[in-house]
Amino acid sequence: MEHDHEPGSDITVLSWDGPRDPGNPYNWSHSRKWTVTILAVWLTFITMIDGTIITVAHDAINTEFNISDANFPNSYWTVTSWAIGGGCFSLLVLPLMEDFGMRKVFLLTYGIFLCFVIPQAVAQNFATLIVTRFFAGGCVAILANTSATVIGNVWDSEKSRNVPISLYIVFYLAGSSIGPVVGASIFQFLSWRWIGYIQLIWYGAFFPIYFFLFKECRGIAILWERAKALRREGKMVYTQHEIDSQGKSMLRIVGRSAARPLFLFCTESVVFVSTLWSAFTVGTLYLFTQSVEQVFSGLYGWTAVQAGYVQSAIVIGECIGWAGTLFSGRLYFSSASRNTEVPGTPIPEARLYLAIVGGMVGISGGMFTYAWTSYPHLPWIAPAIGLAMVGAGSVIVVTGISDYLVDAYAKYAASVIGIVATGENTFSAFLPLAAASMYSHLGFQWASTVLAFISLALSFAPIMVLLWGRQIRARSPFMKEAMVEKRRKSVDSV
Repeated sequence: MEHDHEPGSDITVLSWDGPRDPGNPYNWSHSRKWTVTILAVWLTFITMIDGTIITVAHDAINTEFNISDANFPNSYWTVTSWAIGGGCFSLLVLPLMEDFGMRKVFLLTYGIFLCFVIPQAVAQNFATLIVTRFFAGGCVAILANTSATVIGNVWDSEKSRNVPISLYIVFYLAGSSIGPVVGASIFQFLSWRWIGYIQLIWYGAFFPIYFFLFKECRGIAILWERAKALRREGKMVYTQHEIDSQGKSMLRIVGRSAARPLFLFCTESVVFVSTLWSAFTVGTLYLFTQSVEQVFSGLYGWTAVQAGYVQSAIVIGECIGWAGTLFSGRLYFSSASRNTEVPGTPIPEARLYLAIVGGMVGISGGMFTYAWTSYPHLPWIAPAIGLAMVGAGSVIVVTGISDYLVDAYAKYAASVIGIVATGENTFSAFLPLAAASMYSHLGFQWASTVLAFISLALSFAPIMVLLWGRQIRARSPFMKEAMVEKRRKSVDSV
């Protein structure tokens, strides 16, 4: 163990036992790193399913609880409340993980989530369904955010994080997109309540696996446990994090955590545009849970179950998009050879090269295809191809934005990603509420066309970042601080 004495005190500051300390997650074996990464990514996928799995059963739920969608899509409130819960809780996650560690927060949240899945199956009124899904969505936001943080805690370089992060994002988006597909396969043979029962069965079956295999991977928490053990032996040993946190209340920490993302959103143009772009992209995927049934039942007379199955096209597209993110990573790392600002390090804006293409060709092009193939005389596979294009583009765009913001904002990345996640949940909650009205009044073709043009406009905005990236970073105190740190590390490596 390395111990540094605080000047003028008997307190010893505990740090890692050298650069090769096996307890440091960065020094774990590859198999152990991949085990915890796969566990985190997999739970993100299966819990994100909870958000949209219930959408295929809206008619049955409406009938049981006397809800009407005639004038407004009231049945979608079950997803809106779920997404609002995610948006509210995502700003409160990081300080809890910093003070209590990953494993404790992860397992506690998992257990609470299980408790809120039960009422989704046995609810006796619509209000119970909405309230419990609000808290379930909040729990999923914590679990998903924990999963993303796991990757940063065990993989110590940009190159090593490239594949795990892209896997996390594709599983995050695919979980939402495959929800209606899974829901359709259950609802076709069983009642809508079995959607909740079966979720409870599989979440419960996985819990023991996570209890035994999901190890603590936050360095601060590992050192904290070591310090506590030494204090039990009578030694005055504390971690630097414990010393820095003295006198700070949890309420103050949480308040600061929630305030900084909002401040960045209001003062940083890059954060503002990136949040809108990513939020609209994710919101569009949720909008499909409403528009696909409306379009395919109107064109081909399909049932809600059949419309649920066709949304697998989005998931196929998202898997294709993941291959695109790997190519995007190669473009990013190859940009280091032409970086004159910080020689030898990749250019942050290179993360956006393929994202812009994904937004224009994938999302906008896919929405145009979805729009102008929505005719009954054309085969169903034509608009389904449009759905797949949007799915592919969404993964490329969201991955590019996330990678760029993490690279450009460095230590403030958690706050930036927090506000982006809040924006995504907000759009996911409210954008689909307009789908029924849009597609009824504008028609299938023009409703999707409007969305395509909005996506196209958002895809043009990052071009400004490519053209004036260095000047933008020079004006931002947060991005400037990140670049100073990069220069220092570049000099140290030389």
